[in-house]
Amino acid sequence: QVQLAESGGGSVQAGESLSVSCVVTGYESHNTLCLAWFRQAPGKEREGVAALFTGRDYSYYADSVKGRFTISRENANTVILRMSNLKPEDTALYYCASALCSWANRGPGMLAQTWYNAWGQGTQVTVSS
Repeated sequence: QVQLAESGGGSVQAGESLSVSCVVTGYESHNTLCLAWFRQAPGKEREGVAALFTGRDYSYYADSVKGRFTISRENANTVILRMSNLKPEDTALYYCASALCSWANRGPGMLAQTWYNAWGQGTQVTVSS
């Protein structure tokens, strides 16, 4: 059974940095996965923030976070989202998600939530001005 568990998050001031982590378990192999972070702010739809393909050094970012957020793997089971220069509009519940995928799936489709079939419970990030 695939399971995802987020940790980290919290409350920071605008301009500060924060990281959230996600431990992914249950896959026989972690070599062909898409791992992603999504977020949902109150009253808004869930949106894709960043994603990576575990089979190669490839990641994709939403325009709103490009240059400020970095997605990476700490080890085979853990994906981290490092967020810098945070803004109040980054306030949201952050979810990690996973799905089997291939190199052919790289690109903006990696931020489509319909692609992912395993989700964590979410961790709150609050940025105050």
